[in-house]
Amino acid sequence: MSEPAPGRRGARPRSLRTRLVAAMVALLVPALLIVGVTAEITLNKVLYDRVDAQLRAAANRAPRSFDLSSPPGPGCVRPRDREFPPGQVIGTLAARICHGTVAAADVLVEDGQPRPDVGHLGATLLALPADGAPRSRDLGELGEYRLVARTMPDGAILVTGLPLADTRETLYLVAAVVAGVTVIALGAVAYIGVVIIGRALRPLSRVAATATRASRMRLDRGEVELPQRVAEDDADERTEVGQVGAALNLMLDHVGNALEVRHASETQVRQFVADASHELRTPLAAIRGYAELGGRAGRSLPPEVAHMLSRVESEARRMTGLVDDMLLLARLDAGRPLAHEAVDLSMLTVNAVGDAHAAGPRHDWRLEMPEDPVTVLGDPARLQQVLTNLLANARAHTPEGTRVTVGVAARGRQAVLRVADTGPGIPADLLPHIFERFARADGSRSRAAGGTGLGLAIVHAVLTAQGGSVAVESAPGRTRFTVLLPLADTGRETDA
Repeated sequence: MSEPAPGRRGARPRSLRTRLVAAMVALLVPALLIVGVTAEITLNKVLYDRVDAQLRAAANRAPRSFDLSSPPGPGCVRPRDREFPPGQVIGTLAARICHGTVAAADVLVEDGQPRPDVGHLGATLLALPADGAPRSRDLGELGEYRLVARTMPDGAILVTGLPLADTRETLYLVAAVVAGVTVIALGAVAYIGVVIIGRALRPLSRVAATATRASRMRLDRGEVELPQRVAEDDADERTEVGQVGAALNLMLDHVGNALEVRHASETQVRQFVADASHELRTPLAAIRGYAELGGRAGRSLPPEVAHMLSRVESEARRMTGLVDDMLLLARLDAGRPLAHEAVDLSMLTVNAVGDAHAAGPRHDWRLEMPEDPVTVLGDPARLQQVLTNLLANARAHTPEGTRVTVGVAARGRQAVLRVADTGPGIPADLLPHIFERFARADGSRSRAAGGTGLGLAIVHAVLTAQGGSVAVESAPGRTRFTVLLPLADTGRETDA
């Protein structure tokens, strides 16, 4: 798989609406540019053609500004030089070049206006080819001119020019107007595109909202109903969005059917486990009773028979505990309510640690208790079972001499119970599944006597039913279970 481009790494994804509007504007920009540039080029040609036509007319009238009937005087200048014939526009330039020098040059101005200085134009006018073709030249203070040079019958060169100021101003004005209109058009198109595309995408947004609501539902356990469906108007298969909506509805129907089948299967399994566990309690009690009765006559029995009876009794006790655990989990899965009363968690913890110390005297048991008692809401018998299972888990999965610290505290509106040990820790591959049923650790945390793998599953199920939670953190030399339970309403709120 190729790495993302450095410039796009971490870039914020854009919505479909934004991409569509951006694509519309991106397509419109070159189109408007082409139209604007074409209009400007066309206008430029039209205006320059018009100026050239005016320039040719002015050049045809220009010889009348020079008296060609009288002989020229010194410098090829005649008596009527520097006079403009009627019909020439203001700003017209006329010059006569004779023997490689500018013999006369002038610019037509309005009456009363001073004539501009044209003495510096000699080099520009002398360099102009006398082929009768119009050319643009920058004449300094006079601005840009359109010039044409023609050879007269007497050998002199007559230069005629018209100013391009009005033409250039018109071109600049049109360019500015086209640019402004282009910007305004792009803004209007973007706004209208946002509105139109937004309305077009509303059905897709509703389909996405339906999918989002369905995705937030818990589908992993229990009876699940999927009331979320795309409306009929948004599931019309004649449209692209409708095809998506219809496909989503079909998928939700399939998921709903699968959930119903899964729930029915789970219900059957739970009912079977509950019934089997309930039915097994009676024969197991009978087996234990007969084993205990046979054990009382142990002196009159052979040692081998007495040993077998003791093993039968031991395994019957173990199997009875497993059946009781399975029956409890089945009842919790069925949603059987537990007691909901005020329980002194502090005293419950002290008693549980005392029992754990008696069962595992070679462990280092420590208590961290607050000065004031911590009271929670829950079932006292089940909370006692939670504590017993957590402490039994710490005792069974750690070597002798391990320090086990049990702490109780109040934080906000919750009680916090922590059971931490300094044992070898939980394997990383088991940690995500530690609260699943029949989850077993490897040899580093295996029970010496063999565990059922239901202890922590019961802890999780009981706490969930009581409105609490349990979490675990583990590393070599440090494992900590954290239990959260709702505090009873005692009129105070504390922080840990």
